[in-house]
Amino acid sequence: MKTITIEGEKREVLGKKESKHMRKHSMLPCVLYGGEENIHFITSQNAIKNLVYTPDFMKVDLNIGGTRKQAILKDMQFHPLTDQVMHLDFLELVPGKPFVTDLPVRLVGSSVGVKAGGKLLLKKRTLKVKATPENLVDYIELDVTELELGKSIKVASVEATGIELLDGPGIPIAGVEIPRALKSAASKADAEAGAGGEEGAESAEG
Repeated sequence: MKTITIEGEKREVLGKKESKHMRKHSMLPCVLYGGEENIHFITSQNAIKNLVYTPDFMKVDLNIGGTRKQAILKDMQFHPLTDQVMHLDFLELVPGKPFVTDLPVRLVGSSVGVKAGGKLLLKKRTLKVKATPENLVDYIELDVTELELGKSIKVASVEATGIELLDGPGIPIAGVEIPRALKSAASKADAEAGAGGEEGAESAEG
């Protein structure tokens, strides 16, 4: 899977005052947890751009003062006015130890419903999953080839080896919407068919 390397230095002094000072010098306070100990460290704002500003899910190779740790980005804090990244939380990946995260959904295939005039909608962009580092993947892939007009793919029908899906089984992930014009045409056709049936009945009675 995709991996990004981030260099950092362990923080010796903690506190809001110190964090504010570091941000002024384009440094970002972070924390790594989930392993044997929590590690507070700093990295540069430039180092995390390709991790934060992307829809992709990536594994992070952290090099904190010479100590390497495998992790994923777990949480981000932004400044409410400037949208500057203020703090990052990383979860350490420990072999064999399950963890919970959100994986992006990727749709593949050409839907028969779309070919019939429908519109493909991705209703849920991520799925909450539980997995071990050994079974971690970049995304959950859904084949929409057989997806028909007015139908949807629900969580219950997703197959993911070694990964437990935590979202409700009845939640729709993707579906093919019937456009208003198509609905109107179908309603008109039904109405005309009904009218034709009534005329035929009246003729038979006469």
